[in-house]
Amino acid sequence: MKWKVLIVIMLSILLFACSNKEGDASDAEEKEAVPIPVEETIEEIPLKPQEPVEKTEPEIVAPLTGLEVDEELTNRIVAVMVNNFSAARPQTSLSKADIVFEILAEGNITRFMALFHSEIPERVGPVRSARPYYFNLADDYGAMYVYHGAIYFIEDMIKAGAADGLNGMYYDNDKVLFERSTDRVAPHNSYAIFDGVFQRAEENGYEIESTYEPMLFSNEEVTGDPADDVQFSYGNYTVRYVYEENAQQYIRYSDGEQTVEYADSTPIEISNVLILETDHKVVDEVGRREIDMESGGNALLLQKGKVQHVQWEQIDGRIIPTVNGEPVPFVPGKTWINVIPMSPGIEGIAITN
Repeated sequence: MKWKVLIVIMLSILLFACSNKEGDASDAEEKEAVPIPVEETIEEIPLKPQEPVEKTEPEIVAPLTGLEVDEELTNRIVAVMVNNFSAARPQTSLSKADIVFEILAEGNITRFMALFHSEIPERVGPVRSARPYYFNLADDYGAMYVYHGAIYFIEDMIKAGAADGLNGMYYDNDKVLFERSTDRVAPHNSYAIFDGVFQRAEENGYEIESTYEPMLFSNEEVTGDPADDVQFSYGNYTVRYVYEENAQQYIRYSDGEQTVEYADSTPIEISNVLILETDHKVVDEVGRREIDMESGGNALLLQKGKVQHVQWEQIDGRIIPTVNGEPVPFVPGKTWINVIPMSPGIEGIAITN
C-alpha cells in the first residue's frame, strides 16, 4: 500500500510542475505582447558649413556699343572724317568704329564721321576736310576731331575752341599722325595713324583720357515691321542696308557696291541703323550746307530685321531715338546714323521684306 501512495504523490508533483511551466510560458507570451513605451528621439544631422558665395563683378560695357569689355575704357573718343567719294572706296577701319555718321557735304556726296572708342585701329582713312556740323557733333560726344583740311573760317572756329581738332594740313605725311598711300591719288590717299593721334593731342594740350556714361542698350525682343531690305538716296547716290538673318546684322551698300574693309574685304556689319530727317540749307555758291542737328524730328530705327517709326532727339549731346519722349534702347553692337534732307525725307525710303 505504501508504494501505491508513493506513486500517487510523485505523479501529483509532476503534474504540478508541468502546469507551472505552461503558466510561465503563457505569462511570458503575454508580457511580450504588451508594447513597451519607447522615448522618441530626433536625430540631429550636423549642418554642412555654408560655402562662401562668389561675388561676381558687374559687367563692364563699352559706352557706345553696349558690348562687354574686359576693363573700363578710359581712352578718349576719337572722331575721324572719312572720305566717301567713289575713288576713296573701300575705306580703312570703318568696321572698328563704334558709331558712324553719314551726312551730305557739297553736292550729292556724303562723308563719314567715324567714332572710335572700344576698338583702336592702326590707321583710318582716307581722311577729308572739316565741316561745322561734323565737328560740333564730335565735340558733343566729347571726342577729339581728326580731319585733313578746312576752309579758313572753319579752321578759325576750331582753333577758337569749337572742338579739339587735329588738322592733317599741319602734319601732312609726317609719318606720325598722317601718311600718304601710294596706291591712290590725292586728295583720296591721306590716312590717320592712331598712335600719332594721342601723341599729337598731348602736344596740343588736349585731354587723351575720359570716361563716358553708357548709352541705353537692351537685349529684349525688338518690335516693329519687317525690314530686310532698306534703300534710299542722297540725290543720285544710293545707300542700301540688307539684313542677314544668321548674323542678325545689317550689311551696307554704297551705289550698289558692298561696304567692306580695303585690306581684306571684311564686310561692315551693323546692329543699329538710325535714319533721321532734318533741315538742310545750302549757304554759299560752292554748295556748303548748314544742317540742323539739334531740333529733332522723324526717324526710322532698323534693328534685327525690323523697323520702328521713331523720333530723334539730341539728348546730352547724343543723337537718340525716342517714342513719346522716352528713349528707345539700341541693340548692343555698332551703330550707323544716316542724316537725310527733309525732302523726300523718310517718305522716300523704300522698305521691303
